[in-house]
Amino acid sequence: MYLISVNLGSKSLIPGVKERYYMQVNSEGVSASRVFLPADQSHPNLLHFFITQFPHIEAGEWEDRFAQGLVLNDEGEALKASGAYLPNTHLIYFRRLAREPEIPFEEEIIFQDEHILVADKPHFLPVTPSGLYLHQTLLNRLKKKTGIQTLSPIHRIDRDTAGLVIFSIKPEERGLYQNLFRDREVKKIYEAIAPYSEAVAAQLPLTYHSKLEESEHFLQMIEVEGEPNTDTLIELISHNKPWAKYRLIPGSGKKHQLRCHLNALGIPIKDDQIYPELTPYQEYDIDITRPLQLLAKEISFLDPITGKERLFVSQRKLELSLSNA
Repeated sequence: MYLISVNLGSKSLIPGVKERYYMQVNSEGVSASRVFLPADQSHPNLLHFFITQFPHIEAGEWEDRFAQGLVLNDEGEALKASGAYLPNTHLIYFRRLAREPEIPFEEEIIFQDEHILVADKPHFLPVTPSGLYLHQTLLNRLKKKTGIQTLSPIHRIDRDTAGLVIFSIKPEERGLYQNLFRDREVKKIYEAIAPYSEAVAAQLPLTYHSKLEESEHFLQMIEVEGEPNTDTLIELISHNKPWAKYRLIPGSGKKHQLRCHLNALGIPIKDDQIYPELTPYQEYDIDITRPLQLLAKEISFLDPITGKERLFVSQRKLELSLSNA
């Protein structure tokens, strides 16, 4: 057991939290989380807000967290479940999991300097804690492996997707790297295995545009009419009927963009559990034999700190020859 400070992202550590809530952890690197209380909402108490904000977590779990002092204000004071809802404030809370799925695949660190760390993520491993995952996440694994508690991802990829993820090491530099993604100054190249279509192949290379919005189900995005807010360059790498390997270069960064675009073209990515049909996720007994055939293969940008041209390539591969089942 050792002591680490609570990681609140870009926000500096609050004195009250620093003195009272240094965390004793068993090398797992689990950090606190923050949540904002919007002004356009009204709740009879704090418990009601958390139950509403996180509907996937049972009410009894929130009651226990309040009872154990795991929900705090910005001064580091433990709050009661019956406490008043104060708009335009932040609260701090700690997560607990009674059971967590084990992910039997390892990440690889392919680059690290004093500014960034680049990891090659396996399929099924979430980037950050959410839902059923706390310790079995790329972020917490890397904190445990490197001892760097200030690690913070500057972009995300889906849990189902394998490949490159970049982390900022110094909190004061994180914004500069995130701005690269905001300003579309990062080139990302993905690879995917999906059905081979003569009709689609005849159109390639193709830049596909559409307007994506969240559907009624939080897991799925849908295409709607209107001004496009997404674009993806799609190229054919090779094919071995009935499957093909495609190169995907997104110009925008909407949730599930690549999965939606290939699905809209009638060639949904192999072993996609969300498109075209949403398959209920297995909570604990994950079928690790059928990973989504989508890989974040390359990423390049001009480093805003060092001024160097950066190019990183995943060592993972999607095998077209093994995808004929």
